[in-house]
Formats: sequence, structure tokens, C-alpha cells
Amino acid sequence: MQAFVYKSLRKADTYVYLAVRDDFACLPEPLRTQVGELAFVLDVTLTPERKLAREDVAVVRQNLATRGFHLQFPPKPLLGETPDA
Repeated sequence: MQAFVYKSLRKADTYVYLAVRDDFACLPEPLRTQVGELAFVLDVTLTPERKLAREDVAVVRQNLATRGFHLQFPPKPLLGETPDA
């Protein structure tokens, strides 16, 4: 399965994976508004064996198959850290 990855220029460390390149119409309007402008980062083949740094590849593949997109949020701060503002 091919995925096309975009980063949000509004929300730091937020990425959107799309099943079809530049198919932003599959994103719900509230989500499009929240993430703002998206910049293409890479295309990647998602096989069941592939490892992703912050996401479970099975969840990403399922979301792409059912919704056409997957949203990757920034990592949660570690206990005692404060998130960047």
C-alpha cells in the first residue's frame, strides 16, 4: 500500500498520510482547518512488515483503506516536560 505523507505548516510535528496523492478532499473540513496548509514530505510503501517511528503500520494501513487518510499527532511530552508553546 502506498502512502503520501504531508506535514502541517500550522501544527508542529503533525502529519497527514493520504492514500491518494493530493486528495485533500477526503479530509473532513474541521480537520483541514485545524492542520492548515500541508507540505508534501514523502511517499512510502506501507507493508505489514514496515516499521514506522511513531505509528503502528497496521493502524495507518487500516485508516488509509477505510478513510483515505491517517492523522499523526505530535508525541506526548514525557512526565515532567512541558510542551512547547
